[in-house]
Amino acid sequence: MNTVLWITQSFIALAFCYSGLCKSYFSEQKLVAMGQTGVEGLPLVFTRFIGVSEIIGALGLILPHWINVYPILTPIAAFCLAFIMPFAAVIHYKRNEYRNVITNVIIFGVCLFIAWGRLRYG
Repeated sequence: MNTVLWITQSFIALAFCYSGLCKSYFSEQKLVAMGQTGVEGLPLVFTRFIGVSEIIGALGLILPHWINVYPILTPIAAFCLAFIMPFAAVIHYKRNEYRNVITNVIIFGVCLFIAWGRLRYG
């Protein structure tokens, strides 16, 4: 189970890190062109905040458990990342972007799996 958790943590962390780096660096127009349409119409400062938060969340999925310093932060990070997915899904649903909604639902489930697994199996 530990191996499965590390694999899922790694994939989700990479996804959030990539998304966060893009949101921290690129303009709204570039992000929308790349498919990150959820930032359209948001103030740039808020987009940057989301990006930095996603990077911190990605680090929280990996580092605490890996270096065994406050490993409880790993499931907390997973819960926090899961928490934002329903909001993202609503935004995409309102834009008729059903593929993105499905992606948000899958990420939500994987984040909850990571949180549950790390709480149960350490």
